[in-house]
Amino acid sequence: MTRHVTTVLSGARRRFAGRPWAFDVALGAGLTAVNVLTLLDRHPAPSAGGVLLWGAQTVPLFWRSRYPRAVLAAMTGLFVLFEVLDPIQGKLPGPYLLVFGVYAVARYVPLRDSLVAVVFSGVVAAVTDQVLGRFEPPKLGSLEPISVVTFVVFYAVAWLLGYGRRRIDSDARRLRVLNERLRVEQEINARQAVVAERSRIARDLHDVVAHHVSAIAVQARSTEDVLDEDPRLGRQGVERIASTADTALIEMRRILHLLASETADDPEHPEPSLQHLDRLVATVEATGCRVTLNVDESLGALPQALQVSAYRIVQESLTNVLKHAGPCEVVVRLEDGGGRVTIDVQNGPAGPEHRPVAGSGRGLIGLRERAAAFGGTLEAGPRAGGGWRVQVVLPYGEEAR
Repeated sequence: MTRHVTTVLSGARRRFAGRPWAFDVALGAGLTAVNVLTLLDRHPAPSAGGVLLWGAQTVPLFWRSRYPRAVLAAMTGLFVLFEVLDPIQGKLPGPYLLVFGVYAVARYVPLRDSLVAVVFSGVVAAVTDQVLGRFEPPKLGSLEPISVVTFVVFYAVAWLLGYGRRRIDSDARRLRVLNERLRVEQEINARQAVVAERSRIARDLHDVVAHHVSAIAVQARSTEDVLDEDPRLGRQGVERIASTADTALIEMRRILHLLASETADDPEHPEPSLQHLDRLVATVEATGCRVTLNVDESLGALPQALQVSAYRIVQESLTNVLKHAGPCEVVVRLEDGGGRVTIDVQNGPAGPEHRPVAGSGRGLIGLRERAAAFGGTLEAGPRAGGGWRVQVVLPYGEEAR
């Protein structure tokens, strides 16, 4: 019968695991019904009051999870009352019903308070049976008959089980909190990564659009000036405008491709690097600028990310030349020394007939952001003899090679 009761309780526990109040009601009602049924076949038949008092010892379990200390106190008081009144003749088990209250206190009450409540309940119950003379000398290897050892063993086992479950629940809650915190941190990191990637793509789009559109604007004005006097030069200007527009579209497609693909690899249109500076210079020279390019060969071994940033810095600097100075002398130097790359772009003064192209003001901001991304510095300002100079220093260290 005991095994059957245990099986029923285990199944109920699994069924009501997510509803503590429902399980408490089921446990209290089930144990009360079992307690009452165990007395129906006794001889002589117990009185109705005795049966009610015996069954009432498990009724407080209805509130087991909400008021565990009050439940244990009530069960202990009913146990003492039952023992004192002794309404049922015959031998009945001592602490077996109280262990459910002990378990509840150990599980739902903090350690110190649970120990105090359990010890107090055990002492009261044991002293009651001792005073009433219900204890008998214990037998070796057995918990029968009821003795102080029986109370200690059952109370200790019930408390350890309850406290163990409390620790498991506490660890589970802590893990849930940590998992939730980890999830939030991952979402924050993902959002920050998206923002950083959008910022990078925005800078690249700005560099590409500003550079090529500025070149197209300068070429268009130059073509306008010579179209009537020399149609052949005018057609060459139109061809350069078309070629610059095609290059801009290719680079814009490559950048936009990054938004729809997890990889930046594109064999047809690879990411720009220092090896592509000649194409950049050719576009600027097509507008009438005279560009001198000096690049240390050792820079070809730099990491790709650093080469892309260096390329974009040169591109943005030349874009500013086209916007604010137009056709002029330009000197571009990229030097490698002391674990850092020095990018120096200088241009002469603007011609008297140059009409500046309106800008967005993002040029120098983008240069400063690219330099800061590698822990570098930016210096930009007018030259003593006229014109403008931009110098960016990007450290990389020997370990980056």
